[in-house]
Amino acid sequence: MSKRPWGFVVGGLLVALLLAGVVSNYASSHPDGLDSSLLKGCTVNAEDEITGGSCPAQQTRDHELADSPLADYGIRGMDNDFLSTGLSGVLGVLLTFAVGGGVFWLLRRRGPGQGAGHTTGGGDRAGGDPVGGGRGDDASRVANSR
Repeated sequence: MSKRPWGFVVGGLLVALLLAGVVSNYASSHPDGLDSSLLKGCTVNAEDEITGGSCPAQQTRDHELADSPLADYGIRGMDNDFLSTGLSGVLGVLLTFAVGGGVFWLLRRRGPGQGAGHTTGGGDRAGGDPVGGGRGDDASRVANSR
């Protein structure tokens, strides 16, 4: 097995981009379970506007970020809904991939002698292996103390 699974990562990214950019346009426009449960007790018209009754959905208000450029599954200002939804999905995937990749890059494993917290041996006080093996971790100290 390869130490660097770049093919798997690139393949997964391409599948996510395809799903977000194309397939997301064919998602159902009908309300999901949460939306429909909030509408129980109210009557709604064909445009899903509340016309009567009493339900929790009557207390809803716009989110603080409702005017942001990518709000409501599209890009504000674009007339083509298909393109707007696809591009917002692609931008979301790329942003998520960039943030996730950055976090994993920062938290990646480093070999001995690289980065903070790693030592190359040299005695018990410096955090190294007291026997001189150079691994510098607790498991080697326990194994070598027996």
